[in-house]
Amino acid sequence: MNVDAHHHVWDLSVRDQDWITGPELRPLRRDFSLADMEPEARAAGVDRTVLVQTVTVPEETPEFLALAAEHELIAGVVGWTDLTRPDITDELSRLRELPGGAFLKGIRHQVQSEPDPRWLLRPEVRRGLGALAEAGLVHDLVVLPHQLPACAEAVALIPQLTFVLDHLGKPPIATGEREPWASDLRALAALPNTVAKISGLVTEADPASWTTADLRPYTDAALEAFGPGRLMFGSDWPVCTLAAPYTRVVDAVRALTTELTAGEREQIFAGTATRVYGL
Repeated sequence: MNVDAHHHVWDLSVRDQDWITGPELRPLRRDFSLADMEPEARAAGVDRTVLVQTVTVPEETPEFLALAAEHELIAGVVGWTDLTRPDITDELSRLRELPGGAFLKGIRHQVQSEPDPRWLLRPEVRRGLGALAEAGLVHDLVVLPHQLPACAEAVALIPQLTFVLDHLGKPPIATGEREPWASDLRALAALPNTVAKISGLVTEADPASWTTADLRPYTDAALEAFGPGRLMFGSDWPVCTLAAPYTRVVDAVRALTTELTAGEREQIFAGTATRVYGL
């Protein structure tokens, strides 16, 4: 059993993806459906997936939950809702009562787009994060490297909530820089209520020329900081297609973890995601 803990789908006829701008992202300006992804996922040995939010609109999460209810490949959904809303507890309950509501496993907010690097530490946000913990959900962190210190502060303040760091915090692989990203990653990993996804790395490298050797210093740093039992694989499909097809992304992570034991690889490719998201 292999789990892809991070992928997306979208239909531009239903809703624009307003983050897809500029020539570099132009290949993503089309529809990407589960029917497009499933043959590639199955060919790569993936049996279950976690579908993750793409835009900060309330309509998307119910759509994703309904899709999960209809399709056996999706085992969980990380959706979006406004963490600052006063009725956040009631809203989480409402989402769980919708068709497919049992597939709701976590909530993500596009913190990387917030101009305030300490957005997670705002009182109204911390209140919302506390509500996630009370609901038994997790919070996916999509942040940039300079936001990692604030993440560590927020994580320390809410020890009852599990935080999942997407894309290893988007390290600057294309430039080869490792600091202060590596130090900040270790500080975050020192907090026991954190896990991280080996995902989204091929698009942080040079999309046209990346190799597994380019990724290795960053995955090695993550393995040292978190250990295999707190890491999970994610394809970040279809964003990954800017740099590689689905199968190549899977093969790269397998190559980067080949020196681990079979049990450790099982944690990265299934066990951690299954445990953390309650799949």
